[in-house]
Amino acid sequence: MLGFPCNQFVGQEPGSDADVKAFCTTSYGVTFPMFSKIDVNSSARPPLYTWLTEQATKPDGDRAGAVLGQPEPVAADERPEVVALGDGILSRLVL
Repeated sequence: MLGFPCNQFVGQEPGSDADVKAFCTTSYGVTFPMFSKIDVNSSARPPLYTWLTEQATKPDGDRAGAVLGQPEPVAADERPEVVALGDGILSRLVL
């Protein structure tokens, strides 16, 4: 799981990247990687986020949300297009 904070929806994530991470960690016990805040509704939308959302909307379940199948795990080095998409945004990861 990856976290992509965004402040474009009624200002729900104000503050710095560190503030967002601290809030998510303290309030919800988040342990997965949190990226820097991104714009999801503009031309500044990061390519990795675009690719991930395109994958999430492909029909791998039925209309009720039941999962119809699960793809086999693939190592990142077997998917060079994923590595290429992530190169730019991974440098923005908040640690």
